[in-house]
Amino acid sequence: MTPILWAAGGTGFTFLMTTLGAALVFFFRNEVGQSIQKIFLGFAAGVMIAASVWSLLIPAIEEAEAMGQIGWIPAAGGFILGVAFLIILDSLLPHLHPDMSQTRNNEAEGISSTWKRTTLLVMAVTLHNIPEGMAVGLAFALAAQQGGDSSSLSAAIALAIGIGIQNFPEGAAISLPLRQEGLSSGKAFFRGSMSGLVEPVFGILTVIIAGSVVPLMPWLLSFAAGAMIYVVVEELIPEAHLGEHSNAGTLGVMAGFLIMMILDVALG
Repeated sequence: MTPILWAAGGTGFTFLMTTLGAALVFFFRNEVGQSIQKIFLGFAAGVMIAASVWSLLIPAIEEAEAMGQIGWIPAAGGFILGVAFLIILDSLLPHLHPDMSQTRNNEAEGISSTWKRTTLLVMAVTLHNIPEGMAVGLAFALAAQQGGDSSSLSAAIALAIGIGIQNFPEGAAISLPLRQEGLSSGKAFFRGSMSGLVEPVFGILTVIIAGSVVPLMPWLLSFAAGAMIYVVVEELIPEAHLGEHSNAGTLGVMAGFLIMMILDVALG
């Protein structure tokens, strides 16, 4: 039960940060300005890129080599599967991204749906939270699998902190637009908060899978990395650079990458 409890604690923290961010809807009535949104999106992208490398791909290679395998095979194979998984979800799950600069068609992605616009907005963030939950859950599972090794546990904590930090503005970025769409503050907060619920759900599920088949750990780690990089390249970086003056998004990416790298190296 230790890996599951640790994963629940780590993903519970990231979910809490999403909830705290969503709670900003009670203090602010207006949407976050474009420049601030770009910084938030870029920051999230930077955190996820650094986490994918230091917290997922490198441990996947090291774990595979410790099992006597060729390190790059599960790293590359799991990465490809993670990308394919997100492509499929992105193609099937109806979702709608906020139109930040009025330069994109405000059309829902995925299969045709009669869902309301507010539901489609929530689904977009929910989709992105899936690989984050998997990543944090697997990091704690790996630490537990290694007998609570201090460096592995510190690396898992660093990853949870990094993902949690970028989840805070993410929660606000969904609840505030929902308030602008006409929902009450309470409903906007609830839906913004619930967009992060998939993190503990998927985090714990992947830990259960990894625990039942230990040799899958390198594949699952790189799977989560591939899924996160897909989100970064497909959505976060393009949205962080919409419209003019995209330096804010670029600086956000650099700041997120730097902070996540420092957390991982310093604590791990």
